Amino acid sequence: MNALVPLVVLIPLLSAAAALVFGRSRTAQRVIAIAALAAVFLIGSALVVLVDSGPLVMEVGGWQAPFGIVLVVDRLSALMVAVSALVLLAVLIFSVGHGLADGDDETPVSIFFPTYLILGAGVFTAFIAGDLFNLYVGFEILLVASYVLMTLGGTTERIRAGTTYIVVSLVSSVLFLASIAMIYAAVGTVNIAQISLRMGEIPMDVQIILHVMLLTAFGIKAAIFPLSFWLPDSYPTAPAPVTAVFAGLLTKVGVYAIIRTETLIFPGSELNPWLMGIALATLVVGVLGAVAQADIKRMLSFTLVSHIGYMVLGVALGSVLGTAATIYYIVHHIVVQATLFLTTGLIERRGGSTSITKLGGLLTAAPVVAVLFFIPALNLGGIPPFSGFLGKFALFQAAADQGTPLAYVLIGAGAIVSLLTLYALMRVWTLAFLRPAKDVAGYESNLIGRIAASPGSTTTRDRRAIPRLMTFATGGLVVAGLALTVFAGPLFEYANRAGEALETPATYVDTVFPNGVPAIGDEPASLSPDAGDADSEDAP
Repeated sequence: MNALVPLVVLIPLLSAAAALVFGRSRTAQRVIAIAALAAVFLIGSALVVLVDSGPLVMEVGGWQAPFGIVLVVDRLSALMVAVSALVLLAVLIFSVGHGLADGDDETPVSIFFPTYLILGAGVFTAFIAGDLFNLYVGFEILLVASYVLMTLGGTTERIRAGTTYIVVSLVSSVLFLASIAMIYAAVGTVNIAQISLRMGEIPMDVQIILHVMLLTAFGIKAAIFPLSFWLPDSYPTAPAPVTAVFAGLLTKVGVYAIIRTETLIFPGSELNPWLMGIALATLVVGVLGAVAQADIKRMLSFTLVSHIGYMVLGVALGSVLGTAATIYYIVHHIVVQATLFLTTGLIERRGGSTSITKLGGLLTAAPVVAVLFFIPALNLGGIPPFSGFLGKFALFQAAADQGTPLAYVLIGAGAIVSLLTLYALMRVWTLAFLRPAKDVAGYESNLIGRIAASPGSTTTRDRRAIPRLMTFATGGLVVAGLALTVFAGPLFEYANRAGEALETPATYVDTVFPNGVPAIGDEPASLSPDAGDADSEDAP
């Protein structure tokens, strides 16, 4: 079964190459891309089941850890791969209907599919990486692809936003690479399992420096406050499908890296109070930005930043329940946030704008779109019995179990943030859907009296019909979000088992080194003179 592990990366990479070869055939590119992501989703789903009985480790090239590259899939990795592949597949189907990959003037068709598949390969690489340098490679693969996707069409807005995004991402990457170099200098390895064992042997002040550097690098990628300034100005400028992928996946890769950092590399609680303070600031600042926006995409971008705070809170608690709740909330947020951005694409296509000052009457004009927006909006706002409520309740319960004053402050702040998120979303519902279209011009209300027009919000496009394929893809993600509620029990039990394993680093270490950790200077078994004889003796 170990052979399944590298396929989640190889399939999208090889499919990207095939898509380039068939660059002149739109149909061939579509088939290749959809088939590749469907295959990865099936493999990811199989891995979710397989690793429940124990993690899978793939030693690339037969080189044993820590001398070679290892790919590790545990419960968390498998779940992230499966959910990410599902979202990537749904968004790809949406984009085909949207025309983004179908040949409109704004998009070079020949490069969209290969770039999109490379983005997926980078995401999957990051999830299964067993060493820090391979994690860095995964980040860089997805970031290079994201640069291209963000600037498709070459409009002034997208180039400006892409420039900001590139600069910030490069700073984060340089900091991450410097952190890897310093960790290697301190402990003599970049293998995550071996780092987990050796990190406790170096002085505490050095540990804290390395810890802060890693958290800063991952914090930029995850868009936690005060390192989130770039996101609201970057994501909304991209086409709707691209924005959905970015919002749903890219920041979660950063959160995933933070989880690995806090549970494997630095399992202590020295910085947990600081992380809780950062979580509080991220929650509050993000939602305050959301309630001040007139543009739906910018509002959703700020809510994205805000809800990263919930995930950081769960990690900062340092408990099994906190980690399990974080895993469940990540899965929920990936699906729901991507769904809302896709729905915003439908709103823009039908209403000609994403500014709530220019929208109205959509409940009558597009009732299906209204339903597709309303359900994930309630979910993100944390209304029972949806998965958003269940995830937040689990996080609050974990915080209450800790029982510190700061934990109770975060519970209160989290509840208020959830209400403000719901307020911002229901304002969109009231103005864009319930307000009659004839009342839009010159409309005055307290709902829009204090919101700011977003850059580019004056642009209004022609209203267009919504292809069924776009509606189908969005509806599929809505159903997936509802499934997280229906199957919340088994999913949370799975997340709890994942949390137990993560909070016990020895489980991960023993999986990577089943025969014990080699001492410094030991020769890998695969290169020893007797390796071949041993293999021949054991062979049937």
